[in-house]
Amino acid sequence: MKKFKEHFDVNKAMWDSRVETHVKSDFYQVENFLKGKDMIEHMTLEGLGDVKGKSILHLQCHFGQDSLSLARMGAKVTALDFSAEAIKKGKEYNDKLGLDVRFVEANVYDIREHIEGQFDIVFASFGAICWLPDLLAYAEIINHYLKPGGHYVLAEFHPFLYLFDFDKQKIGYDYFEKPSMEPEEDIEEGTYTDGGEKKPSRSFFWPHSLQEVFNAFIGQNLSIESFKEYHYSPWNCFPNMKETGEREYVFGDFGVKIPHTFVLKVRKSTD
Repeated sequence: MKKFKEHFDVNKAMWDSRVETHVKSDFYQVENFLKGKDMIEHMTLEGLGDVKGKSILHLQCHFGQDSLSLARMGAKVTALDFSAEAIKKGKEYNDKLGLDVRFVEANVYDIREHIEGQFDIVFASFGAICWLPDLLAYAEIINHYLKPGGHYVLAEFHPFLYLFDFDKQKIGYDYFEKPSMEPEEDIEEGTYTDGGEKKPSRSFFWPHSLQEVFNAFIGQNLSIESFKEYHYSPWNCFPNMKETGEREYVFGDFGVKIPHTFVLKVRKSTD
């Protein structure tokens, strides 16, 4: 992925700069989390299934709240993220909680240089694949790390939602990926959580249609086991969202239900 090194470097700097704001925010409720509150939401848990005793590889883990939550549930977790600051916090909270999550600092595409073995479950959640230019290479990584019979879960924001310019509440981006994996460039004031200074930060992201997502895994002979769409987000992380229920937030005021999130589950055969 040398072609995208500059883009990855910009994105890494942005995520490093966000970590301290995020861990102090009401959004992540770190104090409550450390006291026992699990932040992982029901969509992801339904996809993962029973995790007790399972080996799990968590990709793009940020500072590891979901990773640590799954360890509390009895899973053996390895968690990866390219942000040095995020991994540092994950290790700190792992020690505070007396858990045994292995935190690894690396870009997803460089994972084979850092992690060996295979896992019962691989997963990523919410705001993950938009930072990845090549889903075909990503699906190959998933296939490599899954044990025969293991499954991958992606809980993610729906590509339909990513069509919107959230501030202007109108369509602002293409649905389909651009030729040669050309990214979109974004300048955002502050971050998606509360707190912190409203400084502009630059980043690059890649839109992925559902067609691209599905075909990447089909190309690795991974079976689509389930796919579920939701008309709400469990996170209030975009501008102009309103709360419609417990951990249910919707964007805009369109008068109709639009897709916000999805959970995809694929399985590796035992052959």
